[in-house]
Amino acid sequence: MSSCAWPTCSWVKAARVNHRLSGVYAIVNEEGPDPVRLAQAIVDGRVCILQYRAKKGIVLEHARALREITAQRGGIFIVNDDWHAALELDADGAHLGPGDAQPSELPMVRARMRGKILGLSCGTLEEARRAQLVGADYIGVGSVFATGSKLDAGDAIGLATLSEIVRAVKLPVCAIGGLDETNIADVRATGAAMAAMISAFARAKDPAQMAAQLVARWRLSPSA
Repeated sequence: MSSCAWPTCSWVKAARVNHRLSGVYAIVNEEGPDPVRLAQAIVDGRVCILQYRAKKGIVLEHARALREITAQRGGIFIVNDDWHAALELDADGAHLGPGDAQPSELPMVRARMRGKILGLSCGTLEEARRAQLVGADYIGVGSVFATGSKLDAGDAIGLATLSEIVRAVKLPVCAIGGLDETNIADVRATGAAMAAMISAFARAKDPAQMAAQLVARWRLSPSA
């Protein structure tokens, strides 16, 4: 596997993952456009953090293809919701929401995922602090803006709350919800480490071009 030379991706595996997650974070929906073709286009656009999201069930053929696509570029492959599947697929990590594991189970999940990345969804400062205590490697915070990609995303928290959470925790923060090329610079200005997007890629006429545009805009935008 070749190492990723892109500034958006810098991480090293050790006994436990030591890494720096930063930049554009693409989420590919199983229920959206062909996830394999979309993922290939996104990676061709130099996004190297890719999450596979399959709310109606993982399609192993697709998941394995996405694992291979990211591996070929030295990128990071995250499985949404299902940490067991993340281990079976030898993904780089898993991202869990509030319903994917009981709070009491998270220390066990963290132990089982030793050497892997564990991301946890948070919508409040209290949840972010709890995620830090149980050993999350990063937190997904949102919905920052109104979004139609996730029906259970709740009310938008806005940039001010995002900024408050970023300042309060030591973990990399991945902003999510309603993000696109029009507001990615504002998100980076809060100090967030990553900007996760679904619709920005799925609805793009040219996903590779959109990915390249988002990566360039992120790199050129100042951070807090």
